[in-house]
Amino acid sequence: MSAPSSPAAAAPVASQSRIASIDLIRGAVMVLMAIDHVRVYSGLPAGGPTAGIFFTRWVTHFVAPGFIFLAGTSAFFYGRRHTDLSRFLFVRGVWLVLLELTVIRVAWTFNLDFAHYLLAGVIWVIGWCMILLAALVRLRVRTIAIIGLAIIALHNALMPPLTSAVPALGELWKVLYIGFFNGPVGGSPLIVLYSIIPWIGVMAAGYAFGTVLTMEPGRRNRICMRIGVGAIALFLVLRGGNLYGDPRPWSATTPMPALLSFLNTTKYPASLSFLLMTLGPTIALIPLLDRARGRIVHWLTVFGRVPFFYYVLHIPLIHALALLVSKIRLGDVSPWLFTNHPMGNPPAPDGYTWSLGLLYLVWAVAILLLYVPCRWYADLKARRQDWWLKYL
Repeated sequence: MSAPSSPAAAAPVASQSRIASIDLIRGAVMVLMAIDHVRVYSGLPAGGPTAGIFFTRWVTHFVAPGFIFLAGTSAFFYGRRHTDLSRFLFVRGVWLVLLELTVIRVAWTFNLDFAHYLLAGVIWVIGWCMILLAALVRLRVRTIAIIGLAIIALHNALMPPLTSAVPALGELWKVLYIGFFNGPVGGSPLIVLYSIIPWIGVMAAGYAFGTVLTMEPGRRNRICMRIGVGAIALFLVLRGGNLYGDPRPWSATTPMPALLSFLNTTKYPASLSFLLMTLGPTIALIPLLDRARGRIVHWLTVFGRVPFFYYVLHIPLIHALALLVSKIRLGDVSPWLFTNHPMGNPPAPDGYTWSLGLLYLVWAVAILLLYVPCRWYADLKARRQDWWLKYL
């Protein structure tokens, strides 16, 4: 094994504006996330059949890759300021997994019927990735980068035959790779939405990417732009020719319009094409947003400074707003809103489904309501150093 290389030994600390640009992107990711989570309670399908519904879902595809990639980057910078990185990642990872299966599960459903199902969502996979990253950070950053990029690039080729070659791990594969509607696992009510592979590769790559953000601004911006544009170009080549990187080829002859078919890459588990399509623009935005200013930038940056706090608040808030909308529109709160969202739930009842306009109105209200508590918590974290603040 290579000798460990602490992030603290890397180049000089990045400037405050550099960190702010990451917070800005992370805040934008959190705001986009709320669109899809409002959609869950709207009764609208996850993509299609109209272009409006498709792009309402598609624009939120940038969320999970950005969220997990930047979680890795945040871990890198935590390691520059503290010596307990491995322990912190392990403890926080366990905490996130438990929180996903308890508090967040209740927030999604507003019921305590844990016997029906448990959802392994994005917080679950971030938790497990942090647990694994706790071991990886003992390696050199370059080694971590190679591991992360190899998982991202090769899992589409290697994992399907591997899952077939080792059927004895059938249930474990649902957690490690297959995911999405392949639960319950082992007779338990666990439904895996985000499998650990390839997301551990994304977090590892994000951790290694932290070294780029420590460079002087000119060099850092050039490298970010090259990586971002290069990823977009590679996506266009691989996807355009149906060469490699997605199990679902696109076609101009399907009922779906050609552009939508081209962009309809596989998220579960996240294909190489999906990750190139989403992470490429995200990374390319870093230098473009370096000097961004204004009220909207400030709002987004506030959310980006407290992403997990935002996440824990936004699901029950959106759920509560959905109850209010149901009461106003239908004269009563639909029992459907207490069933098991967002997976395993029955279809929305007749007459319930929202329009896209209503979806975006509820989303805007939710974002406005989230700003004040998120600003309060961001200020609290800036003023105080209590140990528990690191975990929320």
